Amino acid sequence: MISAAIYARVSSARQKKDQTIGSQTAALREHATQNRLEVPPEWVFEDEGHSGATLVRPGLEALRDLAAQGCLDVVLVYSPDRLARKFAYQALLIEEFARTGVRVEFINNGARGDTPEDQLLVQFQGMFAEYEKAQLMERYRRGKVHRARTGSVNVLSGAPFGYRYLRKSDHAGAAYEILEDEAPLIAELFRRYADDGATIADLARWLTGQGVPTRTGKHRWDRSVVWGMLHNPAYAGRAVFGKTMAIQEPAGLNRIARLQGRSVPRAARTVGRPSEEWTEISVPAIVTEETFARVQQRLADNKRFAARNTKVPSLLQGLAACSACGYGYYRTSTRTTNKTIYYYRCLGSDDYRFEGGRVCHNRPVRADYLDTVVWEHITGLLADPALIRSEISKRLQAARTSNPVTSQRKRLDAALAKA
Repeated sequence: MISAAIYARVSSARQKKDQTIGSQTAALREHATQNRLEVPPEWVFEDEGHSGATLVRPGLEALRDLAAQGCLDVVLVYSPDRLARKFAYQALLIEEFARTGVRVEFINNGARGDTPEDQLLVQFQGMFAEYEKAQLMERYRRGKVHRARTGSVNVLSGAPFGYRYLRKSDHAGAAYEILEDEAPLIAELFRRYADDGATIADLARWLTGQGVPTRTGKHRWDRSVVWGMLHNPAYAGRAVFGKTMAIQEPAGLNRIARLQGRSVPRAARTVGRPSEEWTEISVPAIVTEETFARVQQRLADNKRFAARNTKVPSLLQGLAACSACGYGYYRTSTRTTNKTIYYYRCLGSDDYRFEGGRVCHNRPVRADYLDTVVWEHITGLLADPALIRSEISKRLQAARTSNPVTSQRKRLDAALAKA
């Protein structure tokens, strides 16, 4: 008897709640019974609440591992868009299964993938599914923008410290509710910064001393969290939708990526949106507009007159990272009797940044020594005529042989490598 496995997927929480994945599995089981396919109970793989735009799904990973073992003949899927929403991912998975002798069968169109016509039909369905996903995402985005412009809090997924997010119900929309035990801390935080001249580090130590956990449950307040709270206009009664946006530019490698050994950044990164493009939504205020304005003025002055803006520029500022803990290096200095010496220091070696003390024991590096070594290496490469000649020749050869088909193949190869 032919052995088969079932794969079903739903992407949204609403679909998961409506148990549409159960209807997929039932239809697939019925199809297997009609075609006399043996489906063991443990070979039913379901991904509830996972997007089809990614390949990182628990059920799909388990199915691929099973196929690699060579004990599977057929994979039953309800439709191509349930396997993946991107055409490149569909082609990759079907080819991967085919290499292990597994046939992918979609039951909603009867295509078994055995003939060129069936393969062409599946490819068309994959392209239409990808287009449909892009269309749904655009409609979803425009719908959220419209609701935000009408003042609906529903588009905000959560609430900052000092508020409770009340979810939408059948009788009322979502709303912010002021927490009586946290709101006084917010008011005092703004007062100390605006009137008493307290620094952000002072405020972080004060909040830690109060014993109040952060929104994520930590007992130690970080300065970056306090900085974000002081910038948040929701405390003045103006929650903001659309603060950030994704742009198609490579993102810098963060600490997690470096620890994972990745050297290729993500294709897109998230940046701040200009304030004139924000959409404000009215919420209950904790501080007055006048206090919030004074805080913003002091933050702007601190940024404008910060000492770091007048320092001697360095070659590797923001580029060097620690190989032991993955944190970036920042530049600091020490003053001797007659001169200032600059160092690159690992963020993980600072005791005050972490609740349990430092997480890295790498020592600082003299900035002038490291800058000299790196600069001499770069200038040595640029001064090598053979290297420059070979690079120019390689680019000229690529320009001569370039054509739309080659460019498309390179893009597909890159997509497959990323997948």
